[in-house]
Amino acid sequence: MGVGAARVGAVLLAVLALAHVYWAAGATWPAGDERGLSLAVLGSVVPFGPAVTLPLAVLEGGTSLGVYAYVRDPRRRIARLVTVAFTAGLLVRGVVGVVWAVFGKDGSGAVFPWLNALVYTPLCLGLGRAVLRDLRR
Repeated sequence: MGVGAARVGAVLLAVLALAHVYWAAGATWPAGDERGLSLAVLGSVVPFGPAVTLPLAVLEGGTSLGVYAYVRDPRRRIARLVTVAFTAGLLVRGVVGVVWAVFGKDGSGAVFPWLNALVYTPLCLGLGRAVLRDLRR
């Protein structure tokens, strides 16, 4: 039974959770400041403080554990449900990313449109499709 993509998804979620904890501590890498980080990651200026990043870290960490539980035993109902929700989230984010890439306007030379088109959207669509294949097996 193949669950390779789900395993990748669990690791990716764990890395994202750690990144959000890192940002909650006040770090802004890979950007020079919080504004630059926000623009690169989200395409707009939003706070990256603990009140925003820690709940995201908890959600990503919990989802990572649920997907990992699915990897360990695909028959576990709750783990499968978490993995289905994760997959749906990836695919929805991917479709939204395509819409943004096609219809979004940005002549500012900002980083987000490039990251969205070249990294975020393809990663979400590709991983979402691969985990969906895992779920169908």
